[in-house]
Amino acid sequence: MHRIMWIHIPNGFLAVDKLITGGRFSTSMIRFGNFMMHDRHPTVVIFFLLILSVSEYLYLPGAWPQISLMHKIIGCIVIFFPYWFLYLSVMADPGYITAENHAYYMSLYPYDYSIFYPGQKCSTCNLIKPPRSKHCSICKRCVAKLDHHCIFINGCVGYKNQHYFVLLLLSTAVLTSYGGLLGFSLLSNKIAANYPQWALWPPKGMEIKEYLLIWSWALQDNVGMGAVTLLAAMTSPLVWGLLGYTFWLIYCGTTTNESLKWSDWKAEMDDGCAFKRGMPANRVKDKRFEPERMRWPLQTQQVLTRTEDGMPPPDHGPGDGEWERVWNLKDVENLYDLGLWDNLADIFVSNYDFNVKRDQPSVEALGRQRHSPKA
Repeated sequence: MHRIMWIHIPNGFLAVDKLITGGRFSTSMIRFGNFMMHDRHPTVVIFFLLILSVSEYLYLPGAWPQISLMHKIIGCIVIFFPYWFLYLSVMADPGYITAENHAYYMSLYPYDYSIFYPGQKCSTCNLIKPPRSKHCSICKRCVAKLDHHCIFINGCVGYKNQHYFVLLLLSTAVLTSYGGLLGFSLLSNKIAANYPQWALWPPKGMEIKEYLLIWSWALQDNVGMGAVTLLAAMTSPLVWGLLGYTFWLIYCGTTTNESLKWSDWKAEMDDGCAFKRGMPANRVKDKRFEPERMRWPLQTQQVLTRTEDGMPPPDHGPGDGEWERVWNLKDVENLYDLGLWDNLADIFVSNYDFNVKRDQPSVEALGRQRHSPKA
């Protein structure tokens, strides 16, 4: 059966295509599949917009006459914001790195010598990689502080649009929760008018079959509103979960891309192949890759490296002192975690300077607690 499904049937289709079109149809389908999987296209954005607009088209005619003026005003606001933040997330530059703005992005963050090292060049863009940046294979560009490529906005979430993405998640989570709760409230009011003992939680002595039957009766008058209410109730936990994970990454001072890198380091530590040593505070920076002064209030105090054989690495290279084997992430620092409020400010306040004076080396602004990676 396996050979029939995955060998004989595909080969049969290819033979027929070669006979009829000379193989052009299968070639076109392969090209189309590669485009859908590995290139930017607005398919999911359009699908997301259709879900929002069609759901509201089905929901509002049944709900609007039954709700108060306050709920009408709140509803209009709640409906508007997901569209607005989706537009901003899609249209904003996520932080594409070009030759013209390369120096600016190099000055935003220091290299931590743990997951980002100076001197590494992007082979596609032919530019030195700024700290926290990554090349996106779908956008075909390097992106500053890349979090991830999001199909729901048809682009990357990066330094310049991460705040819009967070607000899109928040506004969508509020919309689904508000729509679900309001819909259940309206349906419950209708049931209570005919069943005075009704409650959202099944009353004592009522069988679950009878409870569901009453709900189905309430849905018959307005199937559209009822269906969207159920859809909102089911999708709301998913959106809140994604928002919660995003806020957890912000709290940790990391991104999705960086959390994967720290996970790789955890595997190396479990194997006993990770080592660290100190970085002198008065070290001389290589000005080809590291600006002397930058807005970030901390500089790295460690170098993290790995070996294939589990033996300490040679003494040459960055850092000073003896190499120390590392077994746990809590024994290293995450240079980019400044605490929740500064982490939020870095996202929501453009070019936030963390109260660092431009005429002093950032290594002198050390009145801040350092954190180990939480991811």
